[in-house]
Amino acid sequence: MTFTLIDSIDNGFRLPFDGRVSMRALSTSPVDEDSALSKDELKERLQEKVDALSELQRKLFADKRFSVLLIFQALDAAGKDSTIRHVMTGVNPAGVSETSFGRPSTGELDHGFLWRTNVALPAKGKIGIFNRSYYEEVLTTRVNPELLVPQRVPGVTQLPNGQVEVDPLFWEDRFKAIAAHEQYLARQGVLVLKFFLNVSRDEQKQRLLARIDKPRKNWKFEVGDLDTRDRWPAYAAAYEDIFSWTAKPWAPWYAIPADSKPYMRLKVAETIVAALERLELGWPELSEEGKAGLKSARERLASED
Repeated sequence: MTFTLIDSIDNGFRLPFDGRVSMRALSTSPVDEDSALSKDELKERLQEKVDALSELQRKLFADKRFSVLLIFQALDAAGKDSTIRHVMTGVNPAGVSETSFGRPSTGELDHGFLWRTNVALPAKGKIGIFNRSYYEEVLTTRVNPELLVPQRVPGVTQLPNGQVEVDPLFWEDRFKAIAAHEQYLARQGVLVLKFFLNVSRDEQKQRLLARIDKPRKNWKFEVGDLDTRDRWPAYAAAYEDIFSWTAKPWAPWYAIPADSKPYMRLKVAETIVAALERLELGWPELSEEGKAGLKSARERLASED
C-alpha cells in the first residue's frame, strides 16, 4: 500500500494520479460557487483562512511531528509572489521560510539536481515554501536542453553543430527520481502540497503590458518573459508530462485558476488549511513528571513575596 500522511484534499482542483493531464482541460477562470463572490467578499473569506492557518501553524510548531512543503509553479505573471504574500500574511515568520530558485550557481551545478532544494527543506514544525523548485529541472531544461550541458550529467551530449542530444530515458528517470524523492519526504513527515497557478494566455498578456506601462511595475518585467511566452505550447507540453508523472497521493498537484487573483489566493489558502487540519495536530501533553514540575514551579512563584 502506498504511504501517505493524509488522504489528499479533492477539492475539484486536484489533478488525477497517474493520469494523462491536458492543459487545455484545466480552467484558468473561477469555476465553483465562489466565482460569484465580489473582490471584497473573497478578501474577507481569505482573511478567515489566513487566521485559521496562523492557528494551525502554531500547532504545527508545537507538535513537532511534521513539516510542510508548499511548492508553487506557474508561467510568468501568474501571481506566485503575491499569492505567497497574501496567504502567508499573519503567519508567524519564525515558523516559515521561503526560497526562490533561479538559475543554478556554479557550486550548485557541482551537485545533483535535487541537492540545492534539499538543503532548503523545512525542519520539523515549520512551513517551507518553494517559489519555483526542482520542477524547473524537468520544465525549463526540457524546453531549453542547452541548460543541461553545464550540469555534466550522463545522457546529455552537445553535438559539434551546437545542438544538444538528450537520451530518451533521461526525462523519465528524472520524473521517477522526483516522485521517489517526494515519497521519501512524506515518510519523513513532510506534507508536500504542489500548486500550479494556471493563468490564461490573454490574461498573461494584460499583466505583462501592465508591467511595461506602469512605472511602479517596470522592475518586474524582463524581455526574456516574451521569449518564454513565444514557447507557450512547449511549456504546456512539459507541464502535462510533469503532472502525469508526479501527481501522486503523497504529493498531489493542485491546478488553481489564476485569472482572478483574489479567487486564486482563497483557493490556495483553503487547500492548505484543509490539508493541515487532516494532520490532526495537537498541543504537546506533559508527562506526569512534567506536570509535577509545573505544580512545583507554581508553588515557588506563589510563595514569593
